[in-house]
This record gives sequence, structure tokens and C-alpha cells, in this order.
Amino acid sequence: MPHRPAPAPLDLAAVEALARRAHAAQKDKAGRPYTEHLAAVAEGVRARGGTEAQIAAAWLHDAVEDGAVTEEWLAAAALPRETKDIVLAVTKRPGETPEAYAARILATPGALTVKAADLAHNADPARAAVLDPDTRDRLRRKYARMGELLGLDGFAV
Repeated sequence: MPHRPAPAPLDLAAVEALARRAHAAQKDKAGRPYTEHLAAVAEGVRARGGTEAQIAAAWLHDAVEDGAVTEEWLAAAALPRETKDIVLAVTKRPGETPEAYAARILATPGALTVKAADLAHNADPARAAVLDPDTRDRLRRKYARMGELLGLDGFAV
């Protein structure tokens, strides 16, 4: 049987296009297209000096958690191991404690940069301003607690 070469890794444009398709019908808590959040997190990773693998993970950071792709798809995808590891590290699991989630992020090279960019965008006052006060306060506390567990000062990395 002839040997088939491994598929070429997906470039950032292909990862972005895939993420945009996978999340196309999704809205965020404020009713905005979810892809705006993905783009902001990817830009946040880029601004923090992230690698291409980290930026790709930023585009895909919620894909498994939101059911846009499966873990099996991710495992078989033509992506760098670092990207796959980061996506799995930042994927919150049902019933998982914030402490266990933070520990996994901290133990995975590159994941903290992606999560920091995610938290920064989630906690953006302009985004939070359109939420009802109870939701805004609940999320503010949630994001502050995660920032504390990750050792982030004001979510900056």
C-alpha cells in the first residue's frame, strides 16, 4: 500500500474560515455574532505576542466546548499539537471546578495567553454594559475569580 503524506497543516486563514463557519449561527450573551468574540480573542493573542499555533487556538478556543467540533475532529485535524493541546486545555468540562480548570490551563504551554485574551474580551466593560445588571455582576465575579486563579493582574499577560 503506498504511503500517503500527512495533509499540510491548516494555515491561519483556513483556521479562521473554519471557526467562522462552525460558529456562524451562534450569538453571544449580548446578541452579537459570536465570531466577533473569536476575532477579538485571536487579536488579543496576537497583541500579546502569541505564536501562530496560539492564534489558531484562539480561533478554536470554544469550538469543542460549544459543540461546533468534536474532540475526535480536533485530534484528526491538520493542526499543530500545540494548537490542539491549547484548545483542549481551555475547554471547560461539565462539572469541572474553576480550580481544576485553571490548573489545566496553567499546565499547558501557551494556554494562559489564549485564556487571558478570552477573559479580557469577556470582561470588556463595553461588552458587559449591554447585559442586564444581574448577568453583568455574575459574569464580572466569574471572570475576576478565574483571573485570580490564573495569577493574572487585571487579565493582562
